[in-house]
Amino acid sequence: MSEPRPWLIDEAGSEARRHAPATLRNRDAIAQVLLSVLPASGTVLEIASGSGEHVVHFAKAFPHLQWQPSDCEGAALRSIAAWTAESGGTNILPPVPIDVEQDDWPVRHADAILCINMVHISPWSATLALFRHAAALLPSGAPLYLYGPFVRHDVMTAESNLAFDASLKARNPAWGLRDVADVDAVAADQGFARTDLIEMPANNLSLVYRRA
Repeated sequence: MSEPRPWLIDEAGSEARRHAPATLRNRDAIAQVLLSVLPASGTVLEIASGSGEHVVHFAKAFPHLQWQPSDCEGAALRSIAAWTAESGGTNILPPVPIDVEQDDWPVRHADAILCINMVHISPWSATLALFRHAAALLPSGAPLYLYGPFVRHDVMTAESNLAFDASLKARNPAWGLRDVADVDAVAADQGFARTDLIEMPANNLSLVYRRA
């Protein structure tokens, strides 16, 4: 079995509406976890929304919530807008440009934050910035949800994930699978505690952190 490849918005074609194949495989499993994670009302900020397919799916699954997609890439923002327009969803706000490492985010408050498949396809400094901004945006008890492949010292890493890690680092030495213990330490520094770790299909994890 060949290792998975990182999906990058600039490799996805020329149409405004881009497609990330992994979303079709993981969106229902993620939504099932989010049933017990998301608040009863409020605004959910998605960081690194990519194609926009996740946020459209989640907006339909959780119509009682308002969804704020974001990304740092212009092509991604156009794709998010195109998928949103096609869906006809009324609880999805226009996508906003957010580079997690920049200080001036255009969002001042959120009741939950989702970040799917970003931590391993970005430098470690992006994860540090994500938790720093989340600490400023989220109220006490609000969740920050991470999804993707991670490593754990007490659990053998799947061969496919080891190969994926190597391929990421070959593309960019600053990328790679992160250790859950390291993410936990960053979270603690910003006043978050991990409240759940859920095994997901294809050797991925859901990590749920809540602000103290």
